[in-house]
Amino acid sequence: MSDVQEVELVVERREFAADGVLALTLRHPLGEPLAAWEPGAHVDVALGPDLERQYSLCGDPADRSAWRIAVLREPAGRGGSAHVHEEVREGDKLRVRGPRNHFALRPAARYRFIAGGIGITPVLPMLAAAEAAGAEWTLLYGGRTRDSMAFTGELARYGERVTVAPQDETGLLDLGSVLDELPEDALVYCCGPGPLLDAVEERCPAGALHVERFQAKDQPTGTDVEFEVELAQSGRTVTVAPGVSVLDTVRAAGVEVLFSCTEGTCGTCETDVLDGVPEHRDSVLTAEEREAGETMMICVSRCRGGKLVLDL
Repeated sequence: MSDVQEVELVVERREFAADGVLALTLRHPLGEPLAAWEPGAHVDVALGPDLERQYSLCGDPADRSAWRIAVLREPAGRGGSAHVHEEVREGDKLRVRGPRNHFALRPAARYRFIAGGIGITPVLPMLAAAEAAGAEWTLLYGGRTRDSMAFTGELARYGERVTVAPQDETGLLDLGSVLDELPEDALVYCCGPGPLLDAVEERCPAGALHVERFQAKDQPTGTDVEFEVELAQSGRTVTVAPGVSVLDTVRAAGVEVLFSCTEGTCGTCETDVLDGVPEHRDSVLTAEEREAGETMMICVSRCRGGKLVLDL
């Protein structure tokens, strides 16, 4: 896989984008330009020992002087959002790796964007890109309450193409208004909580739909069996035991590999498959990418046969 940048950035600005949503603007301490990115990209942010989280870039891709992320305070979370809200201050330095993009905006004449809650973050720069390209598009944006929905002020400039639908005012999102008469040449981009993504997947043609999940989707799994993994770069072969991931196995063998979520959602550990058939259990790859079998997320995915050859 392609290399990504890892750099220490300074928190230049800290401001609330909505109730419970904190936006951070990050810059290089020496003013150097940051890596280029496209709508849909995210970065890995190291918040402390064994505490790393992924956040979508939601600023302007043309502005390489700064990256903007937004973090939802999740009381029932695993500690990442609480750390950002309670500990991170302007002037602090954060180690950031990226960007990487598994939610890229493909060219199309028409788009239908659907966002739920903090899922607006990767969609926000997509709207600007679609607008600049002259595409026809609409956004359906839901949240618990109007005050909890981030960046509504920025969205106001798009007028009637944006429908803001707080649940306490309008109920659940009216997906039928977007998907029941979907133009054949339209692409649907959706990000938000799992139940919303599941509902959209049920109603939308698979070829038109692109989603990004913040939490792992339940995957059908087979019986874990032992298999071998040949590490092509070193010529070594390791045995992956039942119940043990490829990631843990290769790390135990002393192989350095990038990883983060260990749940198959972030794409950090994506690895090229040189031979063999992966059993995909991630929430990142599209159906077409799974069928091609050219890469796999080694934190969760396994092997459909007795052996895989990986570019490690």
